[in-house]
Amino acid sequence: MCEPGVPEPASLETVARRRTAWARGAPVALTVVIFLLIFWRIPFGAFWHALARAQWLPFLALMGSFALGFFLLDTFVLRTLLRWFHGPLPYRELLPVRAVTYLVSILNTQLAQGALALYMHRRFRTPLAQITSTVLLLILLETTNLILFATLGVLAFPGGAPLLLLVLPLVLVTVWLLLMSLARGKLGVLGQRLSGSALLSTFRRARLRQCAVILGLKGSVFCLALLVHSQALVFFGIEIPLARLVACLPVIFLVGALPITVAHLGTSQAAWVFFFSNYAPEADLLAYSLVSHLTFMLANGTFGVLFLPKAYSDLFLRDRTG
Repeated sequence: MCEPGVPEPASLETVARRRTAWARGAPVALTVVIFLLIFWRIPFGAFWHALARAQWLPFLALMGSFALGFFLLDTFVLRTLLRWFHGPLPYRELLPVRAVTYLVSILNTQLAQGALALYMHRRFRTPLAQITSTVLLLILLETTNLILFATLGVLAFPGGAPLLLLVLPLVLVTVWLLLMSLARGKLGVLGQRLSGSALLSTFRRARLRQCAVILGLKGSVFCLALLVHSQALVFFGIEIPLARLVACLPVIFLVGALPITVAHLGTSQAAWVFFFSNYAPEADLLAYSLVSHLTFMLANGTFGVLFLPKAYSDLFLRDRTG
């Protein structure tokens, strides 16, 4: 019992609620702040005029086709990884759950990854920690792919992006060495304790050739995105040298993937304006980046809505009907 005049300490439940409320509110607040700063710098009228001048039909056709191609290739990459570490899974069965993760990621990226791990856990009857290990490996490989392209762009086209980005590959190599060493029982006592951890199981089994294959597949997806953006920009009256896109687009994708705003909005728009303001009016860049982001996101969300009944059945009704 507390002494008179001394406030009673907050319960763990109260603290948890406060943290949850903060975690939910922070991305919304940050998104609002970023867009307020953007539109404080860029007049809304100029932004609206850029939208009005765009060639909408060819743009939507191109971006819609790209979203479909990305969905199919991304699902193939995931199927390849799962086949290596957990067992065969028909491509058509994986399409619904991958589509639904796109839908969920609009609200929360971590929740989408969790939903993917839960589905695989139920599908393969594999401990959830082992499935999580595979999801973590996939995330790290996706990040590695973008950092590799960004590094190549910085080295091949000096001045295209800040040289500070060369710190990223050093950090990446450190993370890879740390995880692989821990997974194989190195690094002393800590490595011995974690070597048997299920969360490192996929890292323990992964081979260089397998990682190279995934990076090659992810690289092809990036090259497709590069070509699509280079053409889609023309429909907004913007021309950016391909070399500049190669150097900066991976960084924009990295910034946009940070789970700190709502639906990844705001950060990628700010990055487009920052990197390409020398090649086009800022209002045009803002219009293009926002519309391309929303088009891609809504197209993926549409795939999720279409596949939602099938994914729900596979996730929650399979055991009851099996």
